[in-house]
Amino acid sequence: MEMKAVLAQTHISWENKAHNYKKAEYMIKESAQKGAGIVFFPEMSFTGFSMNIEVTGETRQETVKKMAEYSAEYGIYIGFGWVNLREGKAENHYSVAAPSKEIILDYIKIHPFSYGKENTYFRPGDTIVSCQAEELPMTAFICYDLRFPELFQAVQEPTTLAVVAANWPESRREHWKLLLKARAVENQIYIAGVNCTGSTGGVSYSGDSCLISPNGRQLQSLEYEEGLIFCEIGDEAKTQRESFPFRKDRRKSLYRTWYE
Repeated sequence: MEMKAVLAQTHISWENKAHNYKKAEYMIKESAQKGAGIVFFPEMSFTGFSMNIEVTGETRQETVKKMAEYSAEYGIYIGFGWVNLREGKAENHYSVAAPSKEIILDYIKIHPFSYGKENTYFRPGDTIVSCQAEELPMTAFICYDLRFPELFQAVQEPTTLAVVAANWPESRREHWKLLLKARAVENQIYIAGVNCTGSTGGVSYSGDSCLISPNGRQLQSLEYEEGLIFCEIGDEAKTQRESFPFRKDRRKSLYRTWYE
């Protein structure tokens, strides 16, 4: 199994979907022309991390429809973040569109960022969502989810790649880099962290989008600049699990008693 993936590290124009769609289409087209099978954008890809849900929220899934059209036009899977508005409250979604126009993954952020008051405006999801893009089994998480290892442990068996789409601020960039590596090593999977860069909504972002191998090696990365990061997802998750099968010693039934 091998797939070329692209992490699209963008400087998101604040709450300006039209501008961000245009930039995204250019990046999607370039990714497809260079042979990539899938391209991932950051959290809330076309608005930035905004609590202004009356502006960013959607009731007719216009972002989903647009990305599905781009996916079909350019023949590439697209991972993207958007905001769904339902019954006066929002949901922070990350979805993957297939060239067939089907949405093969639609995840709602399980851990809204209460420190930033996200939980005031956004209801949490309660379901982990995985999918298969061609031969690549993958799972998506969103930003703050990275701090909760239980999520990643729950999907380590069927998952080869976990994508963490984020608007992770520069002030905590060392946490970002450390936690991405930790989740890869703990679960022997590839971790792709795709973040934004620049100053958006009064917050500075350093990017630091990267691909981490199942052995904890940083394979590709980009700091501060806007750009596309081309990555190869191969068979290392499988070979690492076979050569160093430490996860078989996990005592899940015992751990559950501690939580109870």
